[in-house]
Amino acid sequence: MQIDVINPATKQVVETLNRSSVEEVNDAVATALQSFETWRQKTSEERGVVLHAIADGIEASATELANLIVAEQGKPLPVAMMEVGGAVAWTRYNADLSQAPEVLEDSADRLVQVHRLPLGVVASITPWNWPLMIAIWHIMPALKAGNAVVIKPSSNTPLSTIKLVDIVSAIEPGILGIVLGGKIAGEALVTHPEVKKLVFTGSTPTGTHLASLIAKDLKKVTLELGGNDAGIVLANADIDKLASKIYMGAFINMGQTCAALKRLYVHRSKYDALCDALVDMAKAEVVGNGMEEGVTFGPVQNKNQYDLVTSMIQQARDSGSEVIAPELPEGLDGYFIAPTIIKNPPLELSVVCDEQFGPVLPVIPYDDIKEIMKDAIHKEFALGGSVWGEESEELDWVVGQLDSGTVWINNHAEVLPHIPFGGNKLSGLGVEFGVEGFLENTQRKVVSYSRT
Repeated sequence: MQIDVINPATKQVVETLNRSSVEEVNDAVATALQSFETWRQKTSEERGVVLHAIADGIEASATELANLIVAEQGKPLPVAMMEVGGAVAWTRYNADLSQAPEVLEDSADRLVQVHRLPLGVVASITPWNWPLMIAIWHIMPALKAGNAVVIKPSSNTPLSTIKLVDIVSAIEPGILGIVLGGKIAGEALVTHPEVKKLVFTGSTPTGTHLASLIAKDLKKVTLELGGNDAGIVLANADIDKLASKIYMGAFINMGQTCAALKRLYVHRSKYDALCDALVDMAKAEVVGNGMEEGVTFGPVQNKNQYDLVTSMIQQARDSGSEVIAPELPEGLDGYFIAPTIIKNPPLELSVVCDEQFGPVLPVIPYDDIKEIMKDAIHKEFALGGSVWGEESEELDWVVGQLDSGTVWINNHAEVLPHIPFGGNKLSGLGVEFGVEGFLENTQRKVVSYSRT
């Protein structure tokens, strides 16, 4: 069985790769386990030196990596270069994390410390929207903690991950392996008895399925799953100041971001002005092949996602909602969807209730903040949420009501290496980033020394 990597801007095959067999998955885990026994013996500082060398390697290959990302994922080259830059920054952050024991008590009676030990082999399964960045998010804290990693990237976007593995392998062979394929390879990897943790980013159904497969082994697991993030714009919001940030929060990476703003509730007094501003920004985008100069907005990554998003948009049209999108340039032959604003859709529409994961934003007017919050708080998803406006009791009340893993104020979808990030409800389990995310790649050992 083979994998055809498709350029979503042209629908042409970029490269054809072989899927990994179960035997090849087993071999990859065996190699990682062997390397782990040596890697774990290095000090945290020594591992940090290696991670900085990896960051140097990523920087040296920045242009090649960005070109691969554009070819397989479709985003414009400047966005791909930003992704590579983020990969470097996240790698360097993890390189400098401390693994020194935490002292809980140092008294005349006892010395009590918490030591953090590596787990072993960590399985990473990554999606197609940020193929390099999310791979880094999974890999680097696990390596810094002393683990080895075997990664299975999305079959839609494996090329930048293959290059990343080559970079790491040239610096520290064996600590990062790769397998390719779909369900067969993924399940063989996560259920392997020598794999001690799964870190997965992707859909809620797939994440819960994989977690069920490993429950009997009590493997550690970190899941970053789906979201349907709501943003609430208050009556006191300064639209001139905030409109561009709202637009970017919704349409970053063509809307293909788990924590993108996916539903926008706007006080009626600000509704028309904000909708007009968002439409103007959408019209200013240059839609096209991400490798072409001046292009600011690329295609949706694959046909399944294209079909899903276009069906949501058509359903909104059929409902009588006002659907506003610029005309696509002539001659495009990829999975292109123009940035689309849907005004005042019925709340039961799929584009409101479900995660679109594409370049479409439903904008819903409201009069009573307490009434609309009943709809804004999703029954299943709680990844991120945001409130937009000036400081006020109403703003504080909305922050208190939102139950998502992250609540942004006058921002959305901002993630930083030192700040923990994760979802509540069916949006995830555990956290990534920061010290808290790093520690999820370790096992705790309490050492208590009696002095009496």
